[in-house]
Amino acid sequence: MNRVVDLAARTPASRDRYVDLLRALSILVVVVGHWVVVVVHWRGGVIWTSSAVTSTGWGWAATWVVQVMPLFFFVGGFSNLVSYRSVRRRGEPTRAWIRARLARLLRPSLVFLGVWAAIQIPLHLGNAGSVTMLFFRGVKPWGTTVPFGPLWFLAVYAVLILIAPAMLRLHDRFGVTVPVAMVTGSLVADILRFGGGVQAAGWVNGVLVWLVPHQLGFFYADGRLTRLPRRAHTAMAIAGLGALALLTTPWAFGAMGARWFPGIGHYPRSMVWSDVEPITNMSPPTLCLLAMGFWSIGAVLVLRARVTRWLHNERLWLVVVQVNAVSMTLFLWHMTAFLLAVLLLWPLGLGHADWNTLGFWVERTPWVGVSGGILIALVAVFARFERSPMPASGAFSGSARARLRRSKPRVSSPSWARHGGLR
Repeated sequence: MNRVVDLAARTPASRDRYVDLLRALSILVVVVGHWVVVVVHWRGGVIWTSSAVTSTGWGWAATWVVQVMPLFFFVGGFSNLVSYRSVRRRGEPTRAWIRARLARLLRPSLVFLGVWAAIQIPLHLGNAGSVTMLFFRGVKPWGTTVPFGPLWFLAVYAVLILIAPAMLRLHDRFGVTVPVAMVTGSLVADILRFGGGVQAAGWVNGVLVWLVPHQLGFFYADGRLTRLPRRAHTAMAIAGLGALALLTTPWAFGAMGARWFPGIGHYPRSMVWSDVEPITNMSPPTLCLLAMGFWSIGAVLVLRARVTRWLHNERLWLVVVQVNAVSMTLFLWHMTAFLLAVLLLWPLGLGHADWNTLGFWVERTPWVGVSGGILIALVAVFARFERSPMPASGAFSGSARARLRRSKPRVSSPSWARHGGLR
C-alpha cells in the first residue's frame, strides 16, 4: 500500500489522469461483468461456461455499454505513443522499447501459464478430468471461459506492440488517412467474408478492428483529439452508435441479409462472444465492434473534462492508482478466481439455477463476493510479477500526503512530452 500511496503522491500536475481512470474502469468492468453473466455447467467432469447475456432477449443492449475492449486498445495506443517517444528522446533503440513492453506483458502471463501447466500435468498423470481441447482437462478454454479466456487479448496486444513503431511513423506522416484506410479495409474484409463467402477475410479484422482504436489513441496522446470541440466528440459517439444500430437492423440489408447472415438477416446485436447465434461479432471481430469503438471512445471524450476534475479527489485517485498497479494480474487471474469459487459454491447448491430465473440473479451477489475475495488473495501472491522495480519507500509520510492534497484540478490536452508517472 505504501508503494501505491507514494505513486499517487508523485503524480505530476500535468498527468492525464483520465487515461488511468479509463484503464481502471475497463478492467473492473471486464472482471465483474464476467462474474455476473457467466452461467456454469458441470457435466461429465468438465466445467464450462456460457453467457446469460447472449441467451436473453434484452441482454444485447447491455453489451453496447459494457463492451470495453475498444477502450483497452485506445488506452494502449496512448500509452504506446507516450512510452515510445520517451524512449526515443533518451536515445534508446526501438528494440529496447519493444523488449520492455513485451516483458511487461509476458512476464505475468508466463507465470499464469506456468501455474496452470503445473495444475494440468498432475491431472494428466492421474487421468483426472475429461480432456476438452488439446491437452486441457476439466475446463473448456474458449470464449468467456474458466480460466483461459483472457489470453486472446494478450496475443492481439502483443502483435500491436510489435507493429506500434511502424504505426507511429505512419501516424506522423499521414495522420487521419491511416485510420480511414483501416476502416475501409475492415469494410472490405466483411464484404468479402459475408458477401463473397471468403471466410478467411474475416480474420483481417482480427487486427484492423483493434488497430483502429489503438491508432485513435495516438491522436489522443498528441492532443489532436482533445483539441476538437465537444460537439465533435458528440458527433463521433452518435455516428458510432448510429452505425451500430444500422448494422444490426434487418431492413438495412434487405434480401442480401438473408444470404449474408443466415437465420438473422443482420449482424448480431450482442457485442460479446455468443454461443447461441450462428454468427458472433467477436470471433472474428466485425464492423460492429469497429462502430462500437467509435461510439465508446466518442462517449468517454464527451465526459472527459467533468470527470477529470473528480480525479483530484485524494481517495478516488488512490483507488485508480491501486487498480492500475495490478491491472494485468486482475485480468489474468479473475477467471481462475471464478473457477475456485465454482469449486466452493457448486457443492453448496449455488449455480444450479437456470439463467432465466430470479434465483440465478439473486445468487450473483455471493458469486461476485466469493470470487472477489479469492481474486484479492491471488493478487497478493502474483502482483509482484507485474510490478516494475522501484526504490524502496518508507511509510506514507505527511509530506507525501500533503503533496497529494495540493494537487489542483486541471484539464489540459494530453501530451507525450508532459506525461509521466504510473504506467
